[in-house]
Amino acid sequence: MQLARTPLLLGALLSFPTTIAAQESLQLDLLGSHLLVELTAVVEAYEGVAGLHVLDLSTGDRFAVRDDLVFPQASAIKVPILLELFRRAESEPGLLSKRIEMTDAVRTAGSGVLQVLTDGGSTLSLEDYAIYMILHSDNTATNVLIDELGMDAINALSSSLGAPNTLLQRKMIQPEESARGNENLSTPRDAARIMERIATCDVPMNEASCARVREILTLPKGGPIRTPVPDSIPIAFKPGGITGVATVWAIVDVPDRPYVITVMSNYGGNGGAVIEAAQTAAYSYFSRLSGVTEYGTRVPLDVKRRIQGSRENP
Repeated sequence: MQLARTPLLLGALLSFPTTIAAQESLQLDLLGSHLLVELTAVVEAYEGVAGLHVLDLSTGDRFAVRDDLVFPQASAIKVPILLELFRRAESEPGLLSKRIEMTDAVRTAGSGVLQVLTDGGSTLSLEDYAIYMILHSDNTATNVLIDELGMDAINALSSSLGAPNTLLQRKMIQPEESARGNENLSTPRDAARIMERIATCDVPMNEASCARVREILTLPKGGPIRTPVPDSIPIAFKPGGITGVATVWAIVDVPDRPYVITVMSNYGGNGGAVIEAAQTAAYSYFSRLSGVTEYGTRVPLDVKRRIQGSRENP
């Protein structure tokens, strides 16, 4: 487990007078330590194996528990596929609008809605297939995109983003490949790195394409990562689940305090409950920091921003 701030010797610090700045830092460390304790308890209480990574996008603070463990990803691996489509479109004009016919030859079972369409009855653009892939976790759409983009290119992109343990090794719904060990993999740390790069638009595409990627990921979806957070708070995320596995990669856009959270579990059990419990703890922490002053009081965000602006531009 990891907390980016250096642990404080509370007894020593409290025995001496502190400046306001030092007191604020101490109080924030206390809050952060409490969050890490909560997240650790969630992971350790799980009957299988779980890991997570939470990143404060405002400060760079990280809260991690077993975040270097490698987990199967199920549908969460679709995030790098989405990124590669928009990256490739930068150098291939017309790629997003390229149309592929929906036929029995490309049909895939499992999650999604395209599998029930008629043979040859529809032709969709690659961008529309990407929307189906993220919004409905459509496996047919995913496999169409994998065929178009190539696994090697998708994995090369993940590695270039600082996520070398994130590997797409098989198409969707191929249990024989899973049994051979060709599983789609990542770690909570890798996934958090990719979502951080999306959140800051530090990706190999222009700002409009980055914004479109995030917009697609933010399309309304349900699930345990969404349950503890008010509907008014946008979440850009992709969950994944197969037997014994539950994962999620997410950017939670809390005003004034956005954060990344990735949670992964395997070896059975209720992985959704782990995701919901971790999100409950993280949202409680970040929502309490939204709009706070140096004394821990909360003020309207427009007021806080106006005062901060006046201080920066006296």
